[in-house]
Amino acid sequence: MKVLIVKVSALGDVIHSLPVLAYLHSACPEVEIDWMVEEGFSSVLNDHPLIDRVIPIKTKHWRKLSLLRMLKEVGSFIGELRQSRYDFVFDLQGNSKSGFFTLLSRGRGKYGFDFRQVREWPNLLATNHRVALSEEEHHVAQRALAVVQAAVPSAKMPPLAGPLHVLPEAREQVERQLQELQLGERSLVVLHYGTTWQTKLWSLEGWQQLAVKLINQTKLMPLLTWGNEAELQAATAIARATDNRALIWPRGSLPELVALLKRVDLVVGCDTGPIHIAAALGTPTVSLYRVTDARRNGPLGDNHRCLQTPLECARCLRKECERDEQCSMSITAEEVYRAIIELTGQPKGSTKEMKEAIDARKDSSAPATPYPGFSTGRAASGG
Repeated sequence: MKVLIVKVSALGDVIHSLPVLAYLHSACPEVEIDWMVEEGFSSVLNDHPLIDRVIPIKTKHWRKLSLLRMLKEVGSFIGELRQSRYDFVFDLQGNSKSGFFTLLSRGRGKYGFDFRQVREWPNLLATNHRVALSEEEHHVAQRALAVVQAAVPSAKMPPLAGPLHVLPEAREQVERQLQELQLGERSLVVLHYGTTWQTKLWSLEGWQQLAVKLINQTKLMPLLTWGNEAELQAATAIARATDNRALIWPRGSLPELVALLKRVDLVVGCDTGPIHIAAALGTPTVSLYRVTDARRNGPLGDNHRCLQTPLECARCLRKECERDEQCSMSITAEEVYRAIIELTGQPKGSTKEMKEAIDARKDSSAPATPYPGFSTGRAASGG
């Protein structure tokens, strides 16, 4: 059986769809899987042991070309795409762009979402099997699995995160950096400020307060990761609040970020790619949700804490809002700190004791269950 997965962006959404790999290989061990993805995210899938071929699309590059040059390059890409004949094509994106490539691929069965679930209606023209989702299939990983299950039924379900691999050369580079910084034996927590929407961001003041608490009250060493100039400026302001005791991590490649998120003991962030990467790698996370729904997007399982803003307008999906500042401050640093302590152990414990507690969390084989520790209000404790 040969299948094509069309899940092109964004990074977090691509990571959320990874469980279909384990599912397909469990249901059909001889399956061959190709995955179509935006070129900027392809490196996170390259050399994945469960993927036979990664097919990068270059939409950002194509848009910069003249019309004639763009048509020539897109035509060449489609010609190469159509050289493969698939038993199943799974459009897990549900928008016009993914529908365009799904339509032009050669597949016996083309599966996607039904009219209630597609993001853009033209996508419906690309598929000949449109899958309706139940109320229980709310999480984005469950949605992807439902589409695949419709074509390849199996009673065995995979964990709702990962698998994601770490490239050996990226792991070695991260270890070298940690040794140079004399952090090889420290308990490490990544604080990732950035995300794609302004209305997803947590307040800078909250990040600063959290970093100071971690420095003063725990043995955890905060590492501040960033992906662009605005995020670097925020990381600099957070580090400055700690008298530069928190470390701004040097920006590297996407595979190196994956290796770092696997290596550290905990990752804190909003609804953003690094949180979902960490969860796919088995690293505990604490994540914050404002305009998006933690129950739909947040990591599942005992090793994760998802904090949703208590405002009545939460999950609004607005990219601009007059209440943005109020919403960004509606989750407190104390709540995030308590969630971190729940996952890592006592704040004044020794480095060895804390490391043992964190490693126990990371090595836990407990199945993913819906939101132990999920919070819709102020508390980060279980419920």
